Amino acid sequence: MPSEEDIAVADRVSTALIRLIRLIERKKAQRQSDHPDAVERATYHLLVHLVKGGPRRAVVLAEEVHSDPSTISRQVAQLVKLGYVERTADPDDGRATLLAATEEGSRVFEENRRLRNEHVAGVLAGWPEPDREALADLLTRFADDFLVEPGPDHARPEPSAARS
Repeated sequence: MPSEEDIAVADRVSTALIRLIRLIERKKAQRQSDHPDAVERATYHLLVHLVKGGPRRAVVLAEEVHSDPSTISRQVAQLVKLGYVERTADPDDGRATLLAATEEGSRVFEENRRLRNEHVAGVLAGWPEPDREALADLLTRFADDFLVEPGPDHARPEPSAARS
């Protein structure tokens, strides 16, 4: 059972995360209004999966992003129209189609990634190196642990300083 102190810290973390999510969404909305031809976030997420994970069937992609196949179909159609994704025959089953990022899709992904990383690097520019590294480590750890359902047997890991 979490203590009052644990709940207070969780509240601070949750509040900061919600604020960060809202700031990110506001920035993306602003970027979308500045570039009306930009791909919507959910559709772009499919491109990310195809660039990072390689070609796959639409049904597999839908499972990976926890989305309905009909939604995926509409979003993939937009990516194909933009030239970011192509459909190819599945070599294991000629009746099936694989989705794959095109060279242009990979370029767009890399450009967006570079811009995002430059922005975050700018935000962190005034932070000391150990703080930047600690933030990266702690965010990664938090994301990894987020889906783990805590229970009575949930062991609390040692503080990161002890794990180094």
